Amino acid sequence: MIIFAIGFALLLNYVKNKTTYGADTIISVFSSIAIALGLAILAQTGNFNQYSSYLVGDILSITDTEIIYVFLIAIAVLVFWYFTFNKLNLVSINTTLAKSKGVKTKKIDNIFAILIAIVVMISIRWIGILLINSLLILPAASSRNIAKNMRSYHLYSVLFSLFSGISGVIASYYFNIPTGPMIVIISGCIYFITLITRKTLVKN
Repeated sequence: MIIFAIGFALLLNYVKNKTTYGADTIISVFSSIAIALGLAILAQTGNFNQYSSYLVGDILSITDTEIIYVFLIAIAVLVFWYFTFNKLNLVSINTTLAKSKGVKTKKIDNIFAILIAIVVMISIRWIGILLINSLLILPAASSRNIAKNMRSYHLYSVLFSLFSGISGVIASYYFNIPTGPMIVIISGCIYFITLITRKTLVKN
């Protein structure tokens, strides 16, 4: 599954670089097609109910091995972020300028996409296919509402993700709600709170 995810991520990057569409559009198209194909294949095999937990996630399915995988990929992400922070920002703002500065844009972009693909594939059994995309978008969108610079934008994104994850697990236990949806609900609440906060600051 991880090999497939890496290939899928590289293909997505290839299509993105060959078209004028934004990354959000390409990701939405690819994720929609992938989910539809996956559900169609499961339906044909007759084992759809067996894999229904993949749709909304199951936090109780986490194994010790998967926790180790998450820890290792977290370290890899932190190392990559530490050494390529400025280059990533430059690539995201202006690819042409990044190339003129000697930045290997395709290499950095591909590594970034591969890391995201691995994180998604490891987390998908816990969070669910239908909700994993929300967790990629909501913390970053919330951070964008209140961040004053790129470093605070990254910091808020991480803090919002951690808070949503931890509080979502706790709330799901007490309210008897699946963990994935609970985490996304909290992430959504944070988004609207930051949106209201931003509007208040703008008016003042």
